[in-house]
Amino acid sequence: LAVRNDLYLNSTSYDPKRDPEADLKVAIEKAQASKKRILLDVGGEWCIWCHLLDDYLAKNKDVGDAFAASFVIVKINWSPDNKNAAFLSKYPEIDGYPHFFVLNSSGKLLSNQSTSPLEQGEGYNRKRMLQFAKAWSHD
Repeated sequence: LAVRNDLYLNSTSYDPKRDPEADLKVAIEKAQASKKRILLDVGGEWCIWCHLLDDYLAKNKDVGDAFAASFVIVKINWSPDNKNAAFLSKYPEIDGYPHFFVLNSSGKLLSNQSTSPLEQGEGYNRKRMLQFAKAWSHD
């Protein structure tokens, strides 16, 4: 499975040791400077669909580029070791992983979405992924 290092602000993995508050603060600065929205990608290293998402964005350059053009992407770990409960308690409840929260460049929640509508077969649907990125392309 491949990962595009240029897509993620903080880490290419869901790192239980990272501080999501600190990562969000940096994301807000970067999003405001670049006029992008922020995409919180919540998941874990245990999550196969999270790895499939990374792989899809790496192998489908047009989709990865669309996500990079629209978002400052921050991976937020959720795992038995670190559920990041305090950070995630500010957002709607999550019913599956990976899960997307779209924020404006100031960090205000705009959208809360499961990735399942973007999935197809053992991966993701190109048209729906591009539509998602383009729908949120301007802050």
